[in-house]
Amino acid sequence: MPYLPPLDDFRLILTHLAGYPALSKTELFAEAGAETAEAVLTEAGRLAAEVLAPLQRVGDRQPARLENGVTRTPPGFGEGFRAIAEGGWIGISAEESSGGMGLPLSLATAVNEMFSAACLSLQLAPLMSQGQIEALEHHGSDEMKALYLPKLTSGEWMGTMNLTEPQAGSDVGALTTKAEPAGDGTYRITGQKIYITWGDNDFAENICHLVLARLPDAPAGTKGISLFMVPKFLPDEAGAPGAANALRVVSLEEKLGLHGSPTAVMAYEGAKGWLVGAEHGGMAAMFTMMNNARLGVGAQGIGVAEAACQMALAYAADRKQGRAEGRGTIIEHADVRRMLATMRAQTYAARAIALLCAGALDRAKAGEAAAAAEAAFLTPIAKAFGTDTGCEVAQLGIQVHGGMGFIEETGAAQLARDVRVTAIYEGTNGIQALDLVGRKLADGGEAAFALIDKAVAEAEAAREALKPLAEALWQAAEELREATERLLALPVAARGAVAVPYLRAFALVIGGQAHLSAARHGGAERLALARFYLLRMLPEHQGLLAHVAEAGEAGLPTADELLA
Repeated sequence: MPYLPPLDDFRLILTHLAGYPALSKTELFAEAGAETAEAVLTEAGRLAAEVLAPLQRVGDRQPARLENGVTRTPPGFGEGFRAIAEGGWIGISAEESSGGMGLPLSLATAVNEMFSAACLSLQLAPLMSQGQIEALEHHGSDEMKALYLPKLTSGEWMGTMNLTEPQAGSDVGALTTKAEPAGDGTYRITGQKIYITWGDNDFAENICHLVLARLPDAPAGTKGISLFMVPKFLPDEAGAPGAANALRVVSLEEKLGLHGSPTAVMAYEGAKGWLVGAEHGGMAAMFTMMNNARLGVGAQGIGVAEAACQMALAYAADRKQGRAEGRGTIIEHADVRRMLATMRAQTYAARAIALLCAGALDRAKAGEAAAAAEAAFLTPIAKAFGTDTGCEVAQLGIQVHGGMGFIEETGAAQLARDVRVTAIYEGTNGIQALDLVGRKLADGGEAAFALIDKAVAEAEAAREALKPLAEALWQAAEELREATERLLALPVAARGAVAVPYLRAFALVIGGQAHLSAARHGGAERLALARFYLLRMLPEHQGLLAHVAEAGEAGLPTADELLA
């Protein structure tokens, strides 16, 4: 079905919640004012709707395949990627010195969401390159930047991330891929990597793999990991793709969804590579890639949620079933309206959190000291809640369709299949929650309390005009403050059992702030959705915070009890 970019949502959030007008007045982003932002969002939305959305079903029905060692991508994917590249969208937030636009990540996040909503399988390709671009900007040598960054931002070459091995998933420190010095400043990389998104394709001139590996006598665990650039084709003296490197695609994974995206098992057989960053400094570079990707993956979940909302709304407005007053279609049924309202309200909340996170990263880059801590705290929330939202809203979309949602021809099932992995990769959502209650609370809760204070300030600003909604947000924020204080009193090791419900409760409160802001600055439709969220969805936070009140693992069965 057609995709309609949610441009009004982006405008409302960026203007009234995420602080874009002030950001565009900073020296760094002085060229990214309201007119530029509007042009970027409008043009990216047009590309998503007209070029990428028609590829969504193609990729599912004609998946990527490996033929005699050559990866064949779905019809139209090469042209779709070139349209993304030629529009400059890969390098939208990359440095201008690298050939990028140098625009705020706030705009890049909105663009990534729209592309994800249109065709997630294809959007994964530029996302991988974006993560590699950021890693090289921070950790690459001047020579490496000069060679790779212009080609990655232009889309001539594509980037990947090679982290996972059969025995080393979330436990990255267990990897065994080896890197032997060749004596000429290069290294020979040997090992196998799995789950490599867009590990190969048939339209890019070169595929640039960032590979985690161990140098000889490296320390065990994560302290002994280094990062290497290992291209598919070795650049010649002119920087053009030359001889084939000693690497190959062993197979493409057969997956639940994302069939248009080739996920490769890669074999490195003494492949030539170059060190990125310092020896044993691979984790620092990896986290640069991962943090970029975590926000990007959160936007992917939100994009799929938006697509599911639009599909379900269109179906409910057209489907005649049972006795329905008014329009005479199922959208008049109370429970259908409950599901649709839940889908739309949760999607808006997740979108706002992602843009708040991106805005904080932009402000930090522009020199605002406190923004870095805010961005760090919001990143695991944006990733986990964004992807949980994608999964939950896509499932509700199937339910709205009824039996037709279970039939592949509608496309509703594809959205649920495609988005499911987003809650797993780039660090499972459980790992995001552990990061939140561990590293992100290591400041004594300073960043957490600052965000809670912003929610309270929103409630105070709306108290006169929207008293019941403002009081609901104020109460929830103060209960979150108390739960955070209780959590800080626990040893870090005891927080894991309550990490996931705490993260979601935090997301619900920030979502309430976003909806109250929308009710203050938007029209009647915004008020209706805010009322539904704040009075019917936000109270879920109390049940979630009850986990924290139980203090650590109290009430949680042991492994032996579960296996009994």
